[in-house]
Order: sequence, then structure tokens, then C-alpha cells
Amino acid sequence: MNNWTRRGVLAAGAASLSACTVGNVQSAGQIERDVAAARALLYRSVPWSQQLADQAAGSLIIPNIIEGGFVISGAYGEGALQVGEATVDYISMSAAAIGFQIGAQSFNQALFFLTQESLRQFRITDGWELGVDAEVAILEDGASVGASTNTVSRPVVSIVFGQRGLIVGASLEGAKYSRLIRS
Repeated sequence: MNNWTRRGVLAAGAASLSACTVGNVQSAGQIERDVAAARALLYRSVPWSQQLADQAAGSLIIPNIIEGGFVISGAYGEGALQVGEATVDYISMSAAAIGFQIGAQSFNQALFFLTQESLRQFRITDGWELGVDAEVAILEDGASVGASTNTVSRPVVSIVFGQRGLIVGASLEGAKYSRLIRS
């Protein structure tokens, strides 16, 4: 591959990643509204998720995650960590990958912490990484048809739902979660 081609691929990748950034910082109120709408969609599209939420020590809902890329891809979203009905933290999720990816999509993600220990570890680890800092069962709403609260055996369950758009070769493995300060 000659230098111009490499530069073109790098420029396209950088442009793709810049498209995944959030242009304006969301307020706590906006995050709360988006989380409530995403939670309602989750309960409608994944019927057993309500029971999972009721059993969980805590849950993180990140609505409207934007992901895009061409060879280099990135994703970003902001959400709320809730224990019961109360929001205890605002969290950002970011991911980047190099490899065969092309396209763009938006989606929602729910993380359910089924044990107090998994929730505690998440809360004390800044930069908590999906699939590294805890054993995680990752389900997509189309693939979770056969799953239920009886078949999930990991301390953390991730459900991706409400996808819009298409990206080939994408994965949330290695996504990092960090605490946000919002008012």
C-alpha cells in the first residue's frame, strides 16, 4: 500500500471517529429523559428484561449510542446508573477499534449488575472495561429471544437494543465506562 493510500485510510478513519463525538454535552435532565424512554423501549422489545431489572442490584442504561467507522471505528454515549429508581451516577461509554468495520448505527445498551459485588466493582473502577473487568453475558435483542432470567449466569448482563443503521464487523468488547459530572 503506498503512502497516499495509507493516508487516505487514516483520514477516513479519523473522519469516522470525529462523527461519533457528541457535539453538545447533555444535561442531567436530558440524560434522565433519554434513559426513561430507552428503558420503556427495552421493556417492550425484550419482555424478560423487566424481571431482570427487578432482580438486579443496579442497572446502567445508555441511550442513543452513536457508532461509526471505516476501518477505524468509534462509539460514544451517555447514560445513568440506577439503583432501584434512583440515579446514583452519570456514565459515559466509549469504544474504539481498528479492523474490518464499515458503516454507522445508533443503538441503546443496558447493563444489569446482578450481584452487589459486580455493582461495587463497577462503581469503584473508573474506566471499567466491558468483558475485561467482569464476566459479562452480551445479548442483542434479536439474539436474546431464547434467553431469560433463568438462563443468564454471569454477574453482569449487557443487552443491546433498538439498533438503527448498519455497521459491519462492530463489537462493544473493550468498551470503557467512566463517571460523568452532570448537573
